[in-house]
Amino acid sequence: MSERQITLEVLRYRPELDDEPVIQSYIVPVQEEWVVLDVLNYIKDNIDRTLSYRWSCHMSVCGSCGMVINNTPMLSCKAFVRDFPDTIRVEPLHNFPIERDLVVVLDDFMKKMTVVKPYLIPKEPVAEVDGTYKQTSGQLKRFKPYAMCINCLACYSVCPQYALNEGFVGPAALALAHRYNVDSRDQGRSVREDVVASNEGIWECTFVGACSEVCPKHVDPAAAIQQTKIASTMDYFMDKLLLGKKKSGGVVKQVEGGGA
Repeated sequence: MSERQITLEVLRYRPELDDEPVIQSYIVPVQEEWVVLDVLNYIKDNIDRTLSYRWSCHMSVCGSCGMVINNTPMLSCKAFVRDFPDTIRVEPLHNFPIERDLVVVLDDFMKKMTVVKPYLIPKEPVAEVDGTYKQTSGQLKRFKPYAMCINCLACYSVCPQYALNEGFVGPAALALAHRYNVDSRDQGRSVREDVVASNEGIWECTFVGACSEVCPKHVDPAAAIQQTKIASTMDYFMDKLLLGKKKSGGVVKQVEGGGA
């Protein structure tokens, strides 16, 4: 059986050489079991050592090898060459500034992930002697799907709101906030509310759903955002109702006090 050859078209950008990104093509002999990341590694080792890209685990765990392959953002370590035609185009993730070749600047995402406070905020120190918070399997099931995010940023690459509004917190960060909000051990929902329920948070999402379609871990950030919208709306109306009751209670007390 003859060895297959493919053409890998790579969008390259070298700040010291290029005024704007350019396409560079490489003809590469590939094996049946290779993924696109293997092709990039072959080019790096045998053809062009100047090619820049991120990768680490090669096991769909770290999320660092996310890129756009034939117009779809995905993990290059999960994109089997056998599933693509003989010409494959690889580009850096969309909606991010390009630092070099397939490497994008992640500063904006890191900042937005930080502002949603992606960690447990307990109401009070754990009382158990062994220092653990107990959970049922049902409580774990509520947040576990949203804990599977590997920050590959494929969702940001297809999000139309993130492309149009640089202030939008974005799908991965909002899904991560939801993951902690529904965790039975966490009491930090009100602390995250100023960011999550702001105009640049969940209410900017128009529910296109593209973020969930491209997620390699099936996290479904679109669902997380919509669930957060429902919870936030319920909070709003409950606050209105409770405020009304407090006002009514105050009036009753004044009347009772005046008649005493």
